[in-house]
Amino acid sequence: MASIRNRLIFILLLVTLALVGLWPRQVVVGPAANGTDSTETQWGLKLGLDLQGGMHLAVEIDQSGGPITNPEDALDRAETVIRSRIDEFGVAEPLIQKVGTDRIIIQLPGIDDPARAKQIVERSAFLEFRITDMDREFERALDRIDRALVRAGVTVGGDSTSTVSPQAEILNQLLGAATDTTTQPGDSAAGAGAGADSVDVATEGPSETIFSSFLNNGALPGEVLVVEEDVPQVTRLMEHPEFQRNVPRGIDLLWGREPMSMGGRLYRGLYAVASRPIITGDRLSDAQAQLDPITNQAVVNFQLTRAGGRIFGRETAEHINDYMAIVLDGRVQGQPPIIRGQIRRQGQIELGNTSIGSAQDLALVLRAGALPAPIHIVEERTVGASLGEDSIRAGRLAGIVAIVLVIGIIAVYYRMAGLVAIVGLSFYVLFTLGGLASLNATLTLPGLAGFVLSLGLAVDANVLIFERIREEIAMNRSPRVAVESGFDHAMPAIIDGNVTTIITAAFLFQFGTGPVQGFAVTLIIGIVASLLTAVFVTKTLFLIWLQRRSAATELSI
Repeated sequence: MASIRNRLIFILLLVTLALVGLWPRQVVVGPAANGTDSTETQWGLKLGLDLQGGMHLAVEIDQSGGPITNPEDALDRAETVIRSRIDEFGVAEPLIQKVGTDRIIIQLPGIDDPARAKQIVERSAFLEFRITDMDREFERALDRIDRALVRAGVTVGGDSTSTVSPQAEILNQLLGAATDTTTQPGDSAAGAGAGADSVDVATEGPSETIFSSFLNNGALPGEVLVVEEDVPQVTRLMEHPEFQRNVPRGIDLLWGREPMSMGGRLYRGLYAVASRPIITGDRLSDAQAQLDPITNQAVVNFQLTRAGGRIFGRETAEHINDYMAIVLDGRVQGQPPIIRGQIRRQGQIELGNTSIGSAQDLALVLRAGALPAPIHIVEERTVGASLGEDSIRAGRLAGIVAIVLVIGIIAVYYRMAGLVAIVGLSFYVLFTLGGLASLNATLTLPGLAGFVLSLGLAVDANVLIFERIREEIAMNRSPRVAVESGFDHAMPAIIDGNVTTIITAAFLFQFGTGPVQGFAVTLIIGIVASLLTAVFVTKTLFLIWLQRRSAATELSI
């Protein structure tokens, strides 16, 4: 009696642990619109990419800019950075794995914003702090730039930029062609006033303000504004060799990250900044996003390393009352703030009207660090939720058909003992799912196959036991002695068969990839659960039945 009670207590403990693992819980999934953490209810057992949908990416290091000295080390560093970013991005159970010597596989199950995930993966996050053109060197060079473009025969019209050959220009002059002045260009940034909405200069004679006519005065030194629809034309002009040759040395031109609205129109900031940054993001030690309690706008608070703090403090002390552009991946983040005093190890990036989600993305990319080299996506697949539901439906159908057939055959062939085995199989299902949930394992389509296979192994163990019991009954043993002897004699064969399968599954897990590993994990946990149910739970049920019918001389098996 005491033995049965102890067995029941142990079974109850296992059932409790399985239910705790499967019980739904509240988890933090990301920041809400008000900046606080938002939560959602998630079940203990998570579904993989092929069951709940998601995204599959294959990325490679881009060596178009030149060969990398140590590709293997670069791949290792890229994997570390990508893993750190994805972990902070909040994807449950992502798969990030190197394949060969030049590729990284990324699987993101359950993701609902693929574009955002791609941006997080690809961004190089090269952060720089640069002083704007406080001496207005670029502004003073605008006339020289315009003349150089005119001499090169550059014209603009509509959305195209072209170059007129010197021979054609001379021919036009000989024929007496004049410049079409039907569209008056606006004042340049060096002048005073608003810019033109568009410029359409005829090929008969290039405008003297071919570049500066697109520019409008900004609010601070080194800033000019360009109408948003003119940005492509201005970009093409900036790519012209004559333009680049006449830009003042030590000055770079960088676009702002987002357009700004003024007077009912959108303008994009173009910033002249020093080519040499005063500090770069490799000196960054931490970055956190939050909503500013005063302005209610998204900000990123950053902290520098000790060495970075010394450099930053020295540089900012020399540039008090200068404007400092915060440059991320070649784009100026917001309007450059003014340096009011010396800044040492802590600072803040103000993101204006940017959402808290974007601020979180920026902070996590900065924390993860810069990639060792640019990467590009070479393969992309998105598994829709409907496809995942079809897989679940097919897997559920296969499992139900398998269970129904097994239950029917066992109940008919082994009668009462078969019913006991069916009750034991229900415990097996609970223990398997609870074990997977407790280990935070992810259930995949191959995992479902492993689950059904381990169900067959659980039935196989019961068959071995029941056949041994039948042999004992054939030798005129009492039901209790037959049950005890049957379990004892079947045990070596059951252990041998299951241990060898576990060893095989362990090798699959060690050397396999994601889907194979999912199959192996489910198979191993299922085998352990089958041993518990067949050897322990089923025997306990037999002992309870025999105790209630101690006078029985026959066993229905």
